[in-house]
Amino acid sequence: MSKDSTGEPSSGLGRRSFLAGSAAVASTGLAGCAGTLADRAREVNVAGSSTVFPITEVVASEFSKERDDVTVSISQTGTGGGFSNFFCPGMTDINNASRGIADVEREQCGENGIDPIEFTVATDALTVVVSPDLEEVDCLTVEELRELWREGGADRWSDVREEWPDEEIEFFGADTTSGTFDYFAETILEEDDTHRTDYHATERDRTIVQGIQGNRYAMGYFGFAYYDENPEQVKGLEIDDGDGCVGPSLETAREGEYTPLSRPLYIYAARESLERPEVRDFVRFYLERSSTDLINEVGYVPVSEEVRDENLEKFEEVVEEVVDE
Repeated sequence: MSKDSTGEPSSGLGRRSFLAGSAAVASTGLAGCAGTLADRAREVNVAGSSTVFPITEVVASEFSKERDDVTVSISQTGTGGGFSNFFCPGMTDINNASRGIADVEREQCGENGIDPIEFTVATDALTVVVSPDLEEVDCLTVEELRELWREGGADRWSDVREEWPDEEIEFFGADTTSGTFDYFAETILEEDDTHRTDYHATERDRTIVQGIQGNRYAMGYFGFAYYDENPEQVKGLEIDDGDGCVGPSLETAREGEYTPLSRPLYIYAARESLERPEVRDFVRFYLERSSTDLINEVGYVPVSEEVRDENLEKFEEVVEEVVDE
């Protein structure tokens, strides 16, 4: 099983490569960060989910056009890695998350005096992908998907349907520190199952694209944005949850038709960090734009105006409390 380092700097992502030139937005590793939040001025530090990363990156780029006095540094560490290694220890201000915070993570944050404030910022259509050359496979039932990804499950396509190729499958998926891993396992696998371990585990979704490009019989899964960026390189499979095959798209996710792999995406802001004006300004800017086409542009479904307003109301209540303290 191969694993990508999650502390390395990130590079440009397809059509978002223009972001790389933004002087005030730094996609950077946090492994060497030794300071605490109080030590930093005019900087907002973000870690966490690689799925939410494109949203935060494009928002940060837009923010930098208005606030070139603030640097927003973003690292892809996985949801769980971001919480346990950076956010809860007080080393970052915001954690990108492709699942809700776990009880053990909330407890760790509390032990360190960190109060995480949750905001929903988009909806994703988690996408199962194969090579376009695998013409025989276009749709999987949820039960077939379970059989493919459970420990001790199918190893060859013909194990799933006898008419499919009698070829060994090479599996690519999210690392165990990833919220995508957690969501996929909880949604697809049954209670007594475990996610298979004989797969290429990575926090770099581009690695999954490259792996599938190199093997006609490979398969993997990741957030919709990475499929949307690579429609010629990989094929997104339709999923049958009992009502027929439905493909991943912004529309099917928005309409609730792409089940069970549609999911909310979050950012968590440290209440303590909101004492700093630059963090408050960035989070407010982020929430205000979470209902706009900016989210569509990177391959996700924006939240409704109602959710946006609820987020902003909660945010302003917290800000009022921390400013008065």
